[in-house]
Amino acid sequence: MKRAGFVNRWLPMLLLAPQLIIIAVFFYWPAAHALHSSFYLQDPFGFGSTFVGWENYTDLAANTEYRRIAWFTVLFTCLVTFFSLALALVLAVKADKVIRGARSYRTLIMWVYAVAPPVAGFIGVIMFNQSWGPLTRLFEFFGRDMMLGVNYNDTAFAMVLVSIWKQVPVNFIFFLSGLQSIPKSVREAALIDNRSASGRFWDVTFPLLAPTGFFLLIINITYALFDTFGVIDTLVKGEPGNNPMTLVYKVYVDGFRGNDLGGSSAQSVILMVLVLILTVVQFRLVERRIHYT
Repeated sequence: MKRAGFVNRWLPMLLLAPQLIIIAVFFYWPAAHALHSSFYLQDPFGFGSTFVGWENYTDLAANTEYRRIAWFTVLFTCLVTFFSLALALVLAVKADKVIRGARSYRTLIMWVYAVAPPVAGFIGVIMFNQSWGPLTRLFEFFGRDMMLGVNYNDTAFAMVLVSIWKQVPVNFIFFLSGLQSIPKSVREAALIDNRSASGRFWDVTFPLLAPTGFFLLIINITYALFDTFGVIDTLVKGEPGNNPMTLVYKVYVDGFRGNDLGGSSAQSVILMVLVLILTVVQFRLVERRIHYT
């Protein structure tokens, strides 16, 4: 097989230059600036900075509130990722079997994809309104008084629920595409070998969806860690107080509201390192169990 190549070695560099410039400007330069700022105690008005070494990091390590937020972030990420993937997979399997009204059924699920995170958070505020919110009324029927923005657990529940609702359509689209790409001959052979629908799903369908599932696993973890910022900011109504928050939102609160630029930079560096470690672990351990052919 003849291998394609470039006659001019500068041509591929020229083609890659726009993307490399974007990555350098919007990722590497901010990351380097955050790393540099994390070693300084900066004046909130920008008049100067004092080198403090690792003090910002040691303060975070000794901060009980930061550890509590970190544990909540882990729990929040696990719940959002698991239920977003699980619900989307169930809906995709059902949608793949629907014959009558299939197009309308899929459209009703997919349209949420167009909703921006702050808008999704605002919808959550409406649904959990303490006076007339539909979900608040529903929980009152079962004897539960939901108090969004006041009760820690109620606010956390709303954050998880809205974040899952926002992400399910994205996963649904990918899972449905993966299901429809499975050859019909494979499904027919599985039907002959195994009469159990659940057995066919776990023995044949689910392994064939593994590459899609692995991709969505990384996407959903990233979404829960970073892209839920708009949902959280809207649900806590700009007043975090004793309400739950994730590590990304705490970076914003400490940096832009508390004017602790050095501490917030240290938090962003820690979060960046944790995400890097998590990504490496996923690709080293999880991807070994994934077969693409």
